[in-house]
Order: sequence, then structure tokens, then C-alpha cells
Amino acid sequence: MSATSSTIPVTVLTGFLGSGKTTLLNRILSENHGKRIAVIENEFGEIGVDNDLVIGAEEEIFEMNNGCICCTVRGDLIRILSNLLKRRDKFDHIMIETTGMADPGPVAQTFFMDDELREAMSLDGVVTLVDAKHVLLHIDDSDEVKEQIAFADVILLNKVDLVSTTELDQLEARIHAMNSAAKIYRTQDAAIDMDNVLNLGGFDLDRALEVDPKFMEPEYPFEWSGLYALEAGDYRFLLGAGPDPAMNMNFRSAEAASETAMRETVEKAVLVFSDNEVELQTGAVIEPSEQLSQINLEGDQLEYILRVPAAGAYTLFTEHHPDEFEAYITDAQGNRVEASFEREYKPDHEHDEDVTSVGINTQGDLDLDKFQEWLRVLLAEQGADIFRMKGILSFSNSEKRYVFQGVHMLFDGRSDRPWREGERNNSLIFIGRNLDREALNAGFNSCLT
Repeated sequence: MSATSSTIPVTVLTGFLGSGKTTLLNRILSENHGKRIAVIENEFGEIGVDNDLVIGAEEEIFEMNNGCICCTVRGDLIRILSNLLKRRDKFDHIMIETTGMADPGPVAQTFFMDDELREAMSLDGVVTLVDAKHVLLHIDDSDEVKEQIAFADVILLNKVDLVSTTELDQLEARIHAMNSAAKIYRTQDAAIDMDNVLNLGGFDLDRALEVDPKFMEPEYPFEWSGLYALEAGDYRFLLGAGPDPAMNMNFRSAEAASETAMRETVEKAVLVFSDNEVELQTGAVIEPSEQLSQINLEGDQLEYILRVPAAGAYTLFTEHHPDEFEAYITDAQGNRVEASFEREYKPDHEHDEDVTSVGINTQGDLDLDKFQEWLRVLLAEQGADIFRMKGILSFSNSEKRYVFQGVHMLFDGRSDRPWREGERNNSLIFIGRNLDREALNAGFNSCLT
């Protein structure tokens, strides 16, 4: 349900109290971006304090100050949006600012439930501001904060001047684990190019892949693997100082020195990485095996011995990318040994216990009836925990992409442009609480023809 030329794009602006929503709103209402924006502003409480902070601008500001937009004023939201339609010629875009305590879900649902609004308006995107300095005080015990992050298409990690780069990296990794499809911008005083928050176009697979090229892939307990064609003998595995004091790795044999052979060892390596590791100190000898090794990385120059019993193909899986430790392999003469094939993986970082995202990326055509029935049962049983669904689907007997978007138990979709040659594929992402990756993939695959 992305914006089309005939519908009015609507942006939902959300974020916890003090995250910088009003600051961003002031920028939207004052900068020369060529858009006429109707703003619906909301406060928490009886007195509209925020309205006094909004600097003068030509756009009219609609304010409801008797409660949260997601519950008590929902009828007022529909009424105001309906009234706006009578003045359609006076604006090009609608911005709805939620209160800091609001779950953005019911706001997004408005554009699926009301027939009049559904025909005239389309959810262009959800923009969430996150207070980089204080969000960790709320993220573990506030469902609102988790849901605001989970619903977002764009996240502004604001107030970055108040925290260190290391803290920002850790916070961004945690946010990404909760919502891998959102684009994250680091901002100070909510300064952002308006093109990054307006006219997002709803779900855009290319944009999602730009955020994370691997976001539709399964997650792995390692970031890198390399396949080597090696002669018998000892090889030096050299590493420098890196970000972690230790790293898990597995050195194993492969069927052949080919990319296919390396792919076939991946699932075996996943099983190895689920076992208990053996701790090794620098200088230790590592032989090809089903054993998970944890190598000590404390020090500036570290060396481990990879012992190859016979000439053949061998694969090295590492928890972190070798570049992080300036790692490389040399033969007995000190010559560097390069991998014949190497691959990077989407790492399985520590996830928030509640909110995660599950991507499905499958070729083949869907049976419409089977898909609708599977989705009906899924949403009936788990809809409350599924915050957002969005994707591009391939249905049998249709030559066009089907763009799909949903919020909790409500969903909508439309036929898009024709598939290009070699492009046809199903890409779908679920964002929510307590999601079962295997069950979602199995259910989706059961709908294929």
C-alpha cells in the first residue's frame, strides 16, 4: 500500500518522550523542501505545551490535546483526516506526530480500516526518533519503545553528540537486530535531509536491500568463510589486535575446491558453532575437525598453526570477519595463501528477547488461495505479535509484482509493475514479538505451487 500519484502520502512520526520529534517537526515546517504539509500534532495530557514550541510556518497545525492518538482520540484522527480531504488542493503530504507514549500500530491501521481514507491516502512511511543518550533506560522495560522501533521504515538515532562512537555502534546493532529492514541515520538536533524522511514510497525492496544486503538471508553464528586448496603441511594463521578478546572458529575439510562445496559445508558448520568450544592459546595447533575452537586474541601479534594432514580442500569459518583482526594465512615459506572462494554471512548478533524480524526470500509462484488461508490462520493466532509485514510477492497466473503490507491483523496489497526478466521472486519480512523463523518459512513455502 505504498503511495501512488493518486493518493496522498502520509508519514507517521513517532518516538519516545524527549527523543526530538518536535525538533524534527520544526525543521519539516521551516525548511525549503517544496512540500505543502498538513501536520497533525499530538500531545500527552490536557495542555498542548508542544504547540508553543513549534515555530511559525505556513502550514496549518492540527492539534488534539486530550490524550494518546492510538486510543482515546482515534475517532478524532479519522475525523480530521476526513476534513482534510475537503481541502485536498492545499497540501501535498500529511504528517502525523504521535505522542511519546503511543504505539504507532493503531495509527498505521487507520489507513487499512477506513474505506474512505484507504482510497484517498496511503501510508508512505513510519519515521521513529530514538534518543541515543537515554533509550537504554527504556528499551528493556517499555513495550512502546520496542514497538516504535519495530514499526519504523526510517530510524533517526538522535542526540549522537551525547554518546561515544562505541556506544552508538552497540546501540545501532541492537536496533538493527530488532528491525533489520529500517534505514538508520545518526543525527544531532534531528538534522536530516527531508528526502530521507518524506516520500519513502512505502515498502521498497531495493531500499530494504540497500539498508542490509543480507536482510532476507538467515542469520549465522559466523560472519565469514574461506575455502582453500592446500597441500599437506603446517600453515600459520596470523592475527593482530581486534575488537574482541577471543573468537570462535572452525577449520574443516571440504569435498572439493569449489563454491558449491563451500556452500555444502555451511549447515555442518552451523551445528559445530552450536557446540561447546575448546579454548586455545596462541601457538596452539588446529587440525581439521568437527570441533569448535575459541582462540585467544589478547595481544598485538598472535599465531596459530593450521595442520593439514593431506592435500585437498579446506574451509575456515570465523565468528568475525578476518579484516577486523588483519588476519591471514601463510605457508611454511612465509607466502600468503589466498582463499579460492570466500563468503560473508549475516551474523546472528544478540537479539532483543522480544522484538525481532524474520525475512523470507524464496523463488517460485504462490497459490493465491493457499496464501490467503495461511495468512488468515497466522494472523488469527499471532496477529497481536506481528507488528508489521511487508514484501513483494509472485502469484501464479500474474505477470506483475504484488506489493504487500500489513499491520497486526490488517493487511493490504496491490499489483505493481510487471516483473523484469530474471527478477521474479518472493521477498517478505515479518517484524514482531516471539516470531518463529522456521514455522514462518515452512508455512510460506507450503503456499508455493
